[in-house]
Amino acid sequence: MDVLEPMLATPGELPDDLDHWALELKWDGVRALAHVTPGRVLVYGRRGTPITATYPELGVLADLLLGHEAILDGEIVAFDDGKPSFAKLQRRMHVRAPTQALLRAVPIRYVVFDLLRLDETSLLDLPYVERRKALEGLELAAGPVEVPPHLPAEDRDQVAELLAYTAEENLEGLVAKRLDSRYTPGRRSTAWRKVKNVRTQEVVIVGWRPGQGRRHGAVGSLLCGVHIDGELRYVGHVGTGFTDAFLDDLALLLKPLERSKTPCQGEIPRAVTLEAHWVEPLIVGEVAFGEWTGDGRLRHPSWRGLRSDKNPEEVVLE
Repeated sequence: MDVLEPMLATPGELPDDLDHWALELKWDGVRALAHVTPGRVLVYGRRGTPITATYPELGVLADLLLGHEAILDGEIVAFDDGKPSFAKLQRRMHVRAPTQALLRAVPIRYVVFDLLRLDETSLLDLPYVERRKALEGLELAAGPVEVPPHLPAEDRDQVAELLAYTAEENLEGLVAKRLDSRYTPGRRSTAWRKVKNVRTQEVVIVGWRPGQGRRHGAVGSLLCGVHIDGELRYVGHVGTGFTDAFLDDLALLLKPLERSKTPCQGEIPRAVTLEAHWVEPLIVGEVAFGEWTGDGRLRHPSWRGLRSDKNPEEVVLE
């Protein structure tokens, strides 16, 4: 079977015609497709990268499906104090063969929200609401696997309450999905709309600046780029949200990527270029931020973590 790429949502606001949509919570984790056959489970990341060994807990899917073949779409999530924690998941994302101690320290859950194939039948062309019905009929919720509910969106008061709840609980937001939407692998579709409470942006690391004080001469902040209108543009630097240990580990990754000139197009402030250590734009991360400034910079960015599941070419303006 050819490895599918997941369908992607478009950032935006809640639609006006809510009676044609359903709502799901937006999970702050790593997207994963699971291909389950009798006695075997293969798990792939967003780019089709095999990640089965990183999450051995998902082998239970073969038992839960009772001999069926299926392709599932969902999010791998780590929880902290009952809430999804992308920071905690970082401890698992980059480990190819986790120890039993790590599996116990950072348990994960596979939150399944779509069914793309069942036995010999492709479900890609079925409406979302029919795929969800087929998924729920499998009764997969057990162990590290759950199938969260979806909420019909025609009750505007209920939708407002759900949005308020996600904001109060510091959850990432909601995803609105058209009831009649088919599944389009590898495409970002307006039929799925992500409505965020927290503004986040994927970025490409294009360089670093040395720190001050105890970090003098070492990595102090990261220089970030985003593809805008087909060109990699400098969008600011981030100097908060990570530990010294993380920056030291990242420095080892960045050293062999050093280059003499910026990989970005467009103007970069002289104060940045004077201290910049430029690198090949190959490593992707994610930041939270307040807003975009008038000159296209991230205001008050804070580092969230590396995104090994994303290609640099995929990093575009949200």
